Amino acid sequence: MKIVKQKLNDLLSSLSPLSVDWKDNVAKRVIEQIEQIPVKETYDRQDIKNLFSANFEDGKLICRLFLKMSKDAFNAYLGDVLGSGGQGIKRYSSDQKKFIDALVSMGLLYAMTAHTNVEPKWSDVLIERLRSGRGSAISGQKRGRGLEDFVEDIIKKVFETYEVRCKFIGTRDQTAKCDFAIPSRSDPYILIEVKGYGATGSKMSDVVGDIDAIIRAKRPDTKLLLFTDGLTWKQRQNDLSKLVERQNDGEITRIYTTGMKDLFESDLNILKTEFRI
Repeated sequence: MKIVKQKLNDLLSSLSPLSVDWKDNVAKRVIEQIEQIPVKETYDRQDIKNLFSANFEDGKLICRLFLKMSKDAFNAYLGDVLGSGGQGIKRYSSDQKKFIDALVSMGLLYAMTAHTNVEPKWSDVLIERLRSGRGSAISGQKRGRGLEDFVEDIIKKVFETYEVRCKFIGTRDQTAKCDFAIPSRSDPYILIEVKGYGATGSKMSDVVGDIDAIIRAKRPDTKLLLFTDGLTWKQRQNDLSKLVERQNDGEITRIYTTGMKDLFESDLNILKTEFRI
């Protein structure tokens, strides 16, 4: 495989967004339940009880959406009001009155009234909060897994044997995690790491650390390929430039994006021939 030195600007120009549907099964259930809540001028304790009738955890999530509270803040406040004894479904079942009293004291009835009487459609507000909060986390997970699936489809075209999301054995029996080891984790000739992000900065910074762990553990003659994408890299160019430096130094064989899929497949075929695997 030809040795190349890549440039940051070339990678930036090849980046593309990683679009996914943010709704998982929990979000779909919660949206369905939200849309069934009747619009009323005032709500009472029975309405709170109804939120928990189908699924306790979904009910807690809907309460958080009404109150505009994060999971940590909600649990801390609820725990403080309830006192010792927990705040899960067992506590709710054994002391329902106190549990609902706590939610009332947190202003849940007022919040339900305030939000359900907002035009044009009150449920849109809660659904948007679900999307931007829990949905954002789900989207990040799906972007990463979606890119892994994309890469694996290409790997399958070239290699019959490989291992997925494993801990490979490298030089002097050092180990590190990687997404793909070819042909096996015990004797890898090729390592492929996939990093698809469109989320937070901390996640982006983790990429460099994960790659460095692989570099430290792998044999010098093992090829390391990095496949990444996502427009968030344009706001994290410093981290991407560090990866380009490692590629230029020969620690990473090559960095690819989805726009370079044909080159990626071609290089895999070249490596297959070179390693005779």
